[in-house]
Amino acid sequence: MRIGSVTPILRIFDEPKAKAFYIDFLGFSVEWEHRFEAGLPLYLEVSRDTCTLHLSEHHGDCSPGAAVRIPTDDLDALHAELNGKNYGFARPGIEDMPWGTREMAVRDPFSNRLVFVDAGSDTWPE
Repeated sequence: MRIGSVTPILRIFDEPKAKAFYIDFLGFSVEWEHRFEAGLPLYLEVSRDTCTLHLSEHHGDCSPGAAVRIPTDDLDALHAELNGKNYGFARPGIEDMPWGTREMAVRDPFSNRLVFVDAGSDTWPE
């Protein structure tokens, strides 16, 4: 038996703000978008490398304020990339956590927290 990877669904409220954050700032790409018809809520998939997220304007899909942990093999490079963009709403920093990981947390415009974790940290599971 095998269990597959997880694709979190994060609540969004404003398509332009979501795309400015996830596409322009974080560097994700839109894989696909869906609306049942014009004027109805947006549901889309974004990805960067092997990280896939679903973003939904549908209020029944999920609650705002979620947190997801995303491993990266070069946290320092990601940190430099993001801070080099001079995004007006976030200047994330790297923290050494008491449990042994190095992490960089970023909140999206909808209070969802994305925690990028250094995959080289001593306590990172194989």
